[in-house]
Amino acid sequence: MNQELLTRLFKSMEGDHNSPLFKVAYSIIEEEKQKGHGKLAERLNSILVNKEKKVAQNGPALKLIKDGEYKVPVDRRYKLPLARHIEHDYLRHEMVLSEDVEKKIIRIEKEHLGRERLAHHGLKPRRKILFYGSSGCGKTMAAERIAWDLGLPFYKVRFDSIISSYLGESASNLKSLFESIVDYPCVVLLDEFDIIGKQRNVSSNEVGEIHRIVNVLLGLLEEYDGERILVATTNLESSLDKALFRRFDDIVEFQKPKELDIENLLKISFSALKINKQINLKEYSEKMVGLSYAIIVKIANDAAKKSIINLRSEISKDDIDSAFLENVDHTK
Repeated sequence: MNQELLTRLFKSMEGDHNSPLFKVAYSIIEEEKQKGHGKLAERLNSILVNKEKKVAQNGPALKLIKDGEYKVPVDRRYKLPLARHIEHDYLRHEMVLSEDVEKKIIRIEKEHLGRERLAHHGLKPRRKILFYGSSGCGKTMAAERIAWDLGLPFYKVRFDSIISSYLGESASNLKSLFESIVDYPCVVLLDEFDIIGKQRNVSSNEVGEIHRIVNVLLGLLEEYDGERILVATTNLESSLDKALFRRFDDIVEFQKPKELDIENLLKISFSALKINKQINLKEYSEKMVGLSYAIIVKIANDAAKKSIINLRSEISKDDIDSAFLENVDHTK
């Protein structure tokens, strides 16, 4: 029966072999081979090959869930939307991650694709995820990538609409948001989650309202059930209420890139332009250890801009050195 569910899942897929969805599918096939399920792996691979042939004949057709079925709720007082929809084409998804984080992201995607198979055994996929770590290390982008890879609509919660100065309205807005997406497959991002999940402090002047919001949030996460994937991100995990942590299915730490990650990131960032042969990216990778992904990309982009503006045919060592010094000075 497990094989039947997996076969049915593969038959329902649409797209081409270059799509992120198919990449996840091929990784599932490799896992089945490693488990000794050779015949099943061959059958699943055959399904994908046949689908690729059809796509080659008819053109690509990535199946996306449309946004038309879902109406974003608004706050009661000012009628402001509680979340913002980001179109699929604008989602950021090409990124460099550490091997450990990459595996965990793929695991989330695999479990979502195999949710029917898990349900047959009384199990549920990871749907409540907490990303934490230094600023600029890919937490928000990773949430967008999950939506891109799975072809799901992406919504970013607007805390400026949810948080109200009127007693009880913040909690009411949170309830409205959670209730509205209970049956709608999507990825919902609660960026800077510590805004509403901060540690309850009895010495605070706002203790009543803070307790109310956090208590409601605890209940909503506890009862959370449905097709959507909820991703919360924070740079300040130590400020979160301790009771929130056990409400998440998975907690992933995003660390600053290591030397090899930096080198790969620089190669990708410079891939569209020529760089001087004297430039040793490995040496720059060593110098950039301790910087965030965002700062490293900015250094690469600044160096590229300098080269283009000065009408040079390739990026020079001076371009990278000056961009490095400017951005490192700003991080001090």
